[in-house]
Amino acid sequence: MSDSLIVQFVGYEVHAADREYRFSVRENKAEPREFTLTIASSAFNARRARFQDAPDICSLRLRRELAADANHPPNTHFQITDEELDDYRGRHSPRQSQSPYKKKQSEEY
Repeated sequence: MSDSLIVQFVGYEVHAADREYRFSVRENKAEPREFTLTIASSAFNARRARFQDAPDICSLRLRRELAADANHPPNTHFQITDEELDDYRGRHSPRQSQSPYKKKQSEEY
């Protein structure tokens, strides 16, 4: 992906079956190109994705597509898969921290 590439989240639309996220991509002084990425509504209902994470999930996928095709992917619409959602959640979930207060060990007298 080129350093002169600008990826901008434009907005989203809610449909019955999915949410559609729109992005504008500009390279140098060329005209911006529009891309849409969708996440199924069932993913939000099943808590596989959070609303506040959706633009980031879509942005990461779009950047992968741009990098794979020299910034000019043949498609302008992509569907986010369950595997991508699981991967994102695994990489961005807070890690379980250990409590600073350790359980007192029982002592035998």
